[in-house]
Amino acid sequence: MQIVPTAASFKSVSDPRKSEDLGQADFLRLMMEQLKNQDPLKPLDSNQFLGQLAQFSTVQGIQGLNASFQNFVDASMDDQALQAASLIGRDALVSSSTFQLDEGGGMSGLLDVPQTGQVSIEITDASGAIVRRMSFEANAGARDFAWDGVTDAGEQAPPGVYRINARVGSGSSAIAVESMVNARIESVSFSRSGLILNLAGGGSIPFYAVRRIG
Repeated sequence: MQIVPTAASFKSVSDPRKSEDLGQADFLRLMMEQLKNQDPLKPLDSNQFLGQLAQFSTVQGIQGLNASFQNFVDASMDDQALQAASLIGRDALVSSSTFQLDEGGGMSGLLDVPQTGQVSIEITDASGAIVRRMSFEANAGARDFAWDGVTDAGEQAPPGVYRINARVGSGSSAIAVESMVNARIESVSFSRSGLILNLAGGGSIPFYAVRRIG
């Protein structure tokens, strides 16, 4: 009579209080029982015996690989969490046409000017009213810009969310200019797509969309 290692045979030799998973020691014990109780007239085929060992080794190897990979993932997540925490309170340059103006403060950013010419900037408040107009000559490429928070009337703009509308050229030939603003990172979170930065003003962007960390 041959004894083939199965879940049922394992239950008969293992402690019922322990897990029903087949461990290495349990498997080897069952293999020895199989050899001792085999039919002398029909001994266990060596290829079958080696095949069982190979299957068990494969399963053990996969389990070990999964455990190692999970440890790597856990360590990587811990490292990302530590790095993410260090970003809180810093400024992130992000592609956006809106920004949060703090009490008595200003803002800074970058314009991606597509062609050489006169760049015109309009800054509007939450109601759409224009609070400041600015213009300057610029070459094609990235151009830093800033607003001190003072309106065209010479008054400090109140805190709130504002919008930038930038164009290069004049009249019907004017071209829209992409704006990027420096926004303060208030908190960070994780999602399926990776690290998410929660910015002042309520906006949230994935970390890979950040152009620069200040």
